[in-house]
Amino acid sequence: MDRIGRMKEIREPLLSWYDRCARVLPWRSDPTPYHVLVSEIMLQQTRVNAVMEYYRRFLAELPDIRSLAEADEDRLMKLWQGLGYYSRARNLQKAARKICGELGGEFPDTEESIKKLPGVGEYTAGAIASIAFQLPVPAVDGNVLRVFSRILLDERDIMDQELRKGVRRELKEVVPEDRPGDFNQALMDLGATVCLPNGEPLCGECPVRELCLAYEAGRMQELPVHAPKKPRKIEKKTVYLIRSREGIALHKRPEKGLLAGLWELPNEPFDTEESLLSSFDTEELREGISAKHIFSHIEWHMKLKRAAAKTGALPADGEWVWAGQEELREKYALPNAFAAFEKEIEDAYKYFS
Repeated sequence: MDRIGRMKEIREPLLSWYDRCARVLPWRSDPTPYHVLVSEIMLQQTRVNAVMEYYRRFLAELPDIRSLAEADEDRLMKLWQGLGYYSRARNLQKAARKICGELGGEFPDTEESIKKLPGVGEYTAGAIASIAFQLPVPAVDGNVLRVFSRILLDERDIMDQELRKGVRRELKEVVPEDRPGDFNQALMDLGATVCLPNGEPLCGECPVRELCLAYEAGRMQELPVHAPKKPRKIEKKTVYLIRSREGIALHKRPEKGLLAGLWELPNEPFDTEESLLSSFDTEELREGISAKHIFSHIEWHMKLKRAAAKTGALPADGEWVWAGQEELREKYALPNAFAAFEKEIEDAYKYFS
């Protein structure tokens, strides 16, 4: 049996399993193009369980494409706080504004036109096209690649672009015309709940194990093949928690680069000659806790220092605010990188309560 023939053979048992075992997810109950777009952008690089409550909250405040297009940026960032990769939220809003402006409020309804939306790549376009518009196109993500690397006993690096293009090209001949969205979601569910990425896959629960060459050879845990990752760059930072009677000092990051345009606790590299504190009139400086935060390619090793400002003066360079407790809770999105300092931030507010 050739590759495409084996891929076609999985359709019936996979869809039968999906009918019985599909995950109950909020965006599946009403798969409008907007709902699928929001869920798929949220799910990029984030697990389903982490997304569900964010999705419900997001839709409660921004129920349609126009409300997203018109949302205040700080409010959008606050709704996204905790999901990380904030550029996804900005691209999501750019897509909404393109739809409401250039496209006259009409959501594009072909795979190629969907792919032209900001932040939408091949996988997301395929997911929206197949789930929201029932077009017979594939949606190839990491779950799908892992499933087929095992079914086909494919020993190529799963990150290889030629492998990805090849699987997508083959799946175009496999996606059933009558249930394309269900087929793509069934593959996603199979990879997420049975053909697991870490540890031993649950082959005893797999509806297509009799068609899986890796299962037949007893090599499930050897696949997929991953090339060694490059070590992350380590950046050492001093983070300042500066309080005044107006709140705690927040600084807005540059509009490009890591955590672009987000509010942060002021920070600088270790051993910087001109400390940020020189821009404030502080009366005390105390050592705080140490913490580490891992981004995809960078690690921040942070040491907190706490200071009290005598006045409400803020630095002249850059964008700064004093954020009160309610404002920090409701308005300003503080990235997860600073989550380790949450208790010390709360203590800073108690000082003046």
